[in-house]
Amino acid sequence: MTHDLTPLTSSASDWSGLRATVAGIGIAGFAAADALLDLGAQVTVIDAGDGDKQRERAAILEILGADVRLGDHSSCADDTDVYVVSPGIPPHAPVIRSAIERGIPLWGELELAWRIRPPEGAAPWLCITGTNGKTTSTLMLDAILRAGGLSSTAAGNVGASLVDAVRRPELEVIATEVSATQMPFVTSMSPLSAACLNLAPDHVDFFGSMEEYARNKALVYRHAQVAAVYNVDDPITEQMVRDADVVEGCRAVGFTLGIPGLSMLGVVDDALVDRAFIAERASAAQELCTVGDVPNSSPANVANALAAAALARSFGVTPGAVREGLRSFTPAPHRIALVAEVDGVRYVDDSKATNTHAASTSLRAYDPVVWIAGGQAKGQSFDELVQMVAGRLRGVVLLGVDRGVIRAALEAHAPDVPIVEVTDSSAEAMAEVVAAAARLAQAGDTVLLAPGCASWDMFRDYGHRGDAFADAVRARA
Repeated sequence: MTHDLTPLTSSASDWSGLRATVAGIGIAGFAAADALLDLGAQVTVIDAGDGDKQRERAAILEILGADVRLGDHSSCADDTDVYVVSPGIPPHAPVIRSAIERGIPLWGELELAWRIRPPEGAAPWLCITGTNGKTTSTLMLDAILRAGGLSSTAAGNVGASLVDAVRRPELEVIATEVSATQMPFVTSMSPLSAACLNLAPDHVDFFGSMEEYARNKALVYRHAQVAAVYNVDDPITEQMVRDADVVEGCRAVGFTLGIPGLSMLGVVDDALVDRAFIAERASAAQELCTVGDVPNSSPANVANALAAAALARSFGVTPGAVREGLRSFTPAPHRIALVAEVDGVRYVDDSKATNTHAASTSLRAYDPVVWIAGGQAKGQSFDELVQMVAGRLRGVVLLGVDRGVIRAALEAHAPDVPIVEVTDSSAEAMAEVVAAAARLAQAGDTVLLAPGCASWDMFRDYGHRGDAFADAVRARA
C-alpha cells in the first residue's frame, strides 16, 4: 500500500515512512533530498551524471541516509510513493513517462516547497514568470520589499533554492522567480500574488509545443489570492488571467508603458504611477517613482519595475519603498552589461538573452551592431528576429551547435550582412569569437553578445558564457 500524500501539507505533517525518489542531484534536487531526509522520509536519489560534483553531493546525502544512484536516470525505485522531479527534466522524459504509467504521483520543486512550509506564519510567495525579464523583476521586487523593512529573499529560479527558503523562519515574504520548467506537477501552490511579464517562443523543445509552454506559464496564476498581474501590452498574459482559477476576490491588475487605466500601473509623463492599490483609483493615481529611478531605464526595464511594484504594492509596500528599492537595485550580471570600450567600439554582455525575444529586445537598443549569436536554439525560429533587426547589423559572428539555424535566417533575410562562423565547440572559442567581432566592427559600433540560445553546448551556463566573453574583451583591451 502506498503512502497517503494528502496529509502532507506542512513541515509539521508526519513524513516518516514516505518513500521518495528525487531525480537530479543539482541545486534543486540536492535541496529537495536534504529537506525530505530532515523530515524523516526515505529518499532515493537518481542522476544520469557521475562526475565530481555529483559524487561530492552524493557523499553528503549518503551520510544523511539517502540511497544515491549515479549514472542511473531511467526509472523510479519500485517502492516509490512519490517522485520529485527537478526542473531540468522535460515532461516527456522516459523516467517521467514511466512514473505516470505506473501511477506514481509526481511533484515538482514548487510543489514540494509549498508542502514543507511551516504550519503557522509561513512567508507568502510573490511569484514572477515570463519569457524575459523575470530575474530582473524578481530582484527588483526583493529590493523593494527590503526597502520596505521586510525580511525578504529572492528564491526559486534565481538566488536561493525555494525548498531552502521556505525553511527559514525569519522570512516575512519570498520574491519567487518561476520558470515554466518548474511548473509541471504543481497543484497545491497558492501565491499571494503572481505576474506573467510576457510570452514569446522558448523552451519549445522542452515542452513539445508553444501551446504547452504557454499553458505551463499560465499556471503561475492558479490559486492566486490577492492580485493576478498581467502585461497590458501583451494580450496573451491578460487572457491567462481571464482563464485562471484564482481564489475568490483576487483582482486582475495590469501594467503598461502607457497611461494606466483603472486597476493598472503605468507611466504618466516621467513618473511610474499606481491606479490599482489606492482608494481613489477611479479618479487619481499615486506616483511611485520617476523613470530615472529605474536602473538602465530602457522600456523593458521600466516594464519590469512596474510589474515588481505591482506585486510589492499588493503586499502593502509603500510608494516610498518602491522608489528607494528601485534606486538601490543593482542589476544582475550578464544582462546588457557594458564590459569595455576598445578602439571606439563598445562591448556589451547580454549572455542572459537565451531566446529570440530577449535577443530582439537587446539588439533594438543598439545601431549599428556586430551581433554574437548561437548555442542551443531550443526549437526556435530566427526568421522574424532577423527581419526585425537586419538594418542594424554591421556583421554577425556565430558559434554553437545550432548556429546553422541562425545562418539560414540571415542568408534569407539579411543576405548582405557579413557572417563569420566559429566552429570550435570549446569554451576557449570565445577569444576567437571576440577577435572576429572586432574585425567586423567600426568605431562607434557595439559588439553585442545576445546569443538568443541556451549555452549548455559549450558552457556551464549563461554566466560562464558571459564571463568568457568579458575575459576575452578585457584581454584585447
